[in-house]
Amino acid sequence: MADFRTHMTVSTATGGIYAVAGYQAGFHTTTCLIAGGLCSVSGMLPDLDSDSGRPLREATTLGAAVVPMLMVHRFEQLHLSHESMVIAAALVYITIRFFVAEIFRRYTVHRGMWHSLPAAAIVGMFAFLVMSTDDMNERLFKTTGVVLGFMSHLVLDEIWSVDFRKGKYLFKRSFGTALKLWGNNRWANFVTYTKLAIIAAAVYNDSAFMARFGSQQTEITHTAEQIINVLTEKSEELLR
Repeated sequence: MADFRTHMTVSTATGGIYAVAGYQAGFHTTTCLIAGGLCSVSGMLPDLDSDSGRPLREATTLGAAVVPMLMVHRFEQLHLSHESMVIAAALVYITIRFFVAEIFRRYTVHRGMWHSLPAAAIVGMFAFLVMSTDDMNERLFKTTGVVLGFMSHLVLDEIWSVDFRKGKYLFKRSFGTALKLWGNNRWANFVTYTKLAIIAAAVYNDSAFMARFGSQQTEITHTAEQIINVLTEKSEELLR
């Protein structure tokens, strides 16, 4: 199994390549740096269920500090005063630093459903909701950085689950426990896919929610429609 340092090295290298690719594609330098940095730190996220405690401690401490900063634009869209933003940021910090950390400490097992493709999707959609911005291309670019970092960890775990000895490939018991769609625990599977459905619904209705309580736009377009429109435009550009 790859250790903490190896995971962080690979996710950081992936983030660096991703940032350079984004810059070449025309994204602003600061946007590329944030996306690359998010990819780097996301490499530790799957190990929130680790028994060692270090990834959980590092990730929740960092997340508690960074997530409120990434939510500033959403706070502005909701027309919060500066004082209200401070209170909201403090509540987010406390929730992640203590409540979320305690949930992972108590109710997850290493290589459980937090090491899975549905978990990667949950993390990606959570990042999408946190990083609200008027530019959908920029929002998707940053979100993809988070997913790439998370996936780099899962792929590395699978690679480390295979040994090559005496001309033969030997598969460890951990093989297949990272890049999976479901595990052996039915309750864990149910909870994971329930969370996936809830956060997917939140993403789909995000624009409608902001139009109602934030930006007060007259025309409501569901977020899923906006994403499809952006991807369609990009596909048409590539085919030209």
